Formats: sequence, C-alpha cells, structure tokens
Amino acid sequence: MPPLFRQSLIRSGAVIGLLLPLLLSSCMNSNVEPTVAPKEKRALIRFVASEYSTETKPLLEKLVKEFELKNPLIDVELQVANWDILDGIYTTMISKNQPPDLLNTNVYAHFAQDGHLNDFREIMSPELANKLYPNLVEMDRMNGKQFAIPYVATVRQLYYNKELFQQAGITAPPQTWSELKEAARKIKATGAADGFGVDLTDNETHAYLSYVFYGSGGSWTKNGKWTINSPENVEGLAFLKELFDQGLTDPEPTVTIRDEKQRILGNGQLGMMISGNYFSTVVPKEFPALKWGVGPIPVKDGTPPITFGVHDVLVSFKTDHTNKEALAKFLDFLYDDSNYEEMVKREGFLPVTTTVGTRLAANDDVMKSNLEALSKAKFYPVQEPSWQAVLDYARKMGDAVLYEHTTPQAALDQLQHFAETKSVR
Repeated sequence: MPPLFRQSLIRSGAVIGLLLPLLLSSCMNSNVEPTVAPKEKRALIRFVASEYSTETKPLLEKLVKEFELKNPLIDVELQVANWDILDGIYTTMISKNQPPDLLNTNVYAHFAQDGHLNDFREIMSPELANKLYPNLVEMDRMNGKQFAIPYVATVRQLYYNKELFQQAGITAPPQTWSELKEAARKIKATGAADGFGVDLTDNETHAYLSYVFYGSGGSWTKNGKWTINSPENVEGLAFLKELFDQGLTDPEPTVTIRDEKQRILGNGQLGMMISGNYFSTVVPKEFPALKWGVGPIPVKDGTPPITFGVHDVLVSFKTDHTNKEALAKFLDFLYDDSNYEEMVKREGFLPVTTTVGTRLAANDDVMKSNLEALSKAKFYPVQEPSWQAVLDYARKMGDAVLYEHTTPQAALDQLQHFAETKSVR
C-alpha cells in the first residue's frame, strides 16, 4: 500500500473515532426534552392610598395602569379609601397577615417600633432620595432608619368669606384670639351666618388642639416628654370651649367635619374656619362665585405668630413577597416630576420634592410663600410611637368638654396620663 494512501486511512479513522461517540450520544438522547428557560418572576405591590378628593381615585388608577403597561412583570393592587375607613382597611389586612406593601397614611411610628416596616434607604433610588425636602425626610427618620417618606404636605391657615366680613364690618382677618372672638361675634350678629368653624370630630380634633396648643405657646411634647396638660394647652382648650359656650362657633363642632364646613362657608353660612391650602383648589370649584380670603392662624394675644404644617407619608410593610426593586421602580414613577406635579396641582397640595416645588414656586407667589412657611412649620409629634393611641383617645374629647361638663384641665389631665401610660413599654 502506498505510504500516502496509508496515512489518509489513518487520518480518516481518527476522525471517525472522534465523531462516533458524538453520534452515539446524539442517538441515545434523541428523546430528551429541550431545556426551557425559567419564567421571569412576577412582583406584587399592594398599595393602599387615602382618598383626598373625588380626583384621587381616577388619578391613581390612571397612574397604576400606565405603570403596569411599562412594567408588565409588576402587578399593583390599588385600594383607595376614605380617611374614615382607612385605618380599618389596613388593620384588617395586617390581621390577615397580608399587610400593604405601600400605605399612604399619617401615623406609623408604632409600626416602626414593632419592627413591621421596611427601611426606605434600602428601597429608594438615589434620584428620589435626593429630591425630597430634607426637613420632611428628617422628620420621618427614627433611630437612623427611614421608616416613612413624605408624600404630600399642607400648611394650615384661616380661610374666610369676604362678603360676610364686609357685611359684618370686618376689614382684615383676625390674628389674635381676641380679634377672632370679636370677628365671630360681629358675623353672628348679622344673623346671616355662624362665626367660626371648629372641627372637633374624629377627623380633626387633634388639628384644632394643635392650633390652640401652639397658638398659646404650648406644645404636644417637649424634650421627649408629653406636655399635653401644660397650663398653656389648658388655656388653649378653654378658649375653644369659651367660643362654643358663647355661640360664636358653628353649632355642631363634634358632628360636622371639615369638608362639610368648607361647603357651609362656600354657601355663605359660615364666616371663617381653619383649613389646609387645598381649600383654594377644592372649594372654588364647587362654589365659583365665592369670594374668599386667607389669613394666619389666630394666636393668644402677645404670642408670636405660628405656622402649622401637616404632611402625609408612605410606609412599606414587610411582607412575604416584598420586592424592593419593584417598589423602587413604582416609587420613581409615582414621584416622577410630571406625574407628581399633576397630582399635587389637582389635589391642591404642597409638593414634597424640590424639583416640582421649585418649578411651581417660580410661577406662583402663593406657592412660594406656602413652601417657605412649610420649611419652618410646627407639626404633629408623628415620631412618638404612642401618637396613634393618643390621637384615638383624643377623638372623643370634644363631646366630653363641650357637652359632658368635663373641664379642659380634667380632659387634658386624662389625655396626659393616657399618653404617659402608653409610652411605657
């Protein structure tokens, strides 16, 4: 056999030797099913939001729908509830071991203390963290952890019916308690309307207590201790009772809620009341002919003026399906400048982001003034873990003081004792 032919056979045999195992392996595995790539994991966000107006639900439903279209692997279960039933909804969810992944609320410290909340520092994107107003973020920080982030804010002021003021001969909004009493008396004397709207219902008792506590030089807490029954606070509650006893308030402070009082004012049957800056958006829509004005919260004569702010927050409960990446995406979408600006403008809120705040203030002197006031406002003691319990206990104080002959001193002594008891854990 020629040498070249012999070498060719050797090379062919080597190739066949290499291919044979592969061919046999292919035949043996011909019935094995092809490998399927694992399904991408879906994420669930249960979002419970409070209803601020008739605008809230459609706004959030539209936003959630747009978000899900852009993020098809993230499902957002949205519930929008009136403040009257909000607590009941999320407490029921918690009792069933299905807490919301995201909750819009105004109380949270007790949940944080019990270890139920996520730390937003582990969720928020750097972009979102950097555009929230620092003073509001700091207020929602406990023991170095960010258990809540600001969602919307307001400042409270005195709103009044200009035509009733003119009819009563009042030339300027009252700034002190004595001026408030005199203005209410003049309005009442016209026979056309009640003087001053006071809300001591479940919704706003803590707000009106705050107005007269801070307005008298008092406070809820000082140096980490409750000061509810301080002489200043007792004097403030006594002032509210005096207004009621003299017939200078609306007739049903413990029945008629703030939103109803705003309508009564819009109808020309109430001279003035304290409300949030959303008044200027919500009430004129319903009463376009209303001529209204705004002034400061009246304070005790000789006491420096006060600014009082309220901010609602978002909290995130620890769940068996918590997905921090999905939550971060949804928060970025929620606070996206265009989405967030539309919401605060339609609801009448103050923004909590510097980007939207700067933009709106640039074209609106009232917005600029309100944001400046917010930066130095006094707030509820939301960082106190017993605040929820104190708030609940205070809700029936109006009936006790106005109708059941409990003195302001006795009522605040009881609330002080309750607060101190709840704070001991």
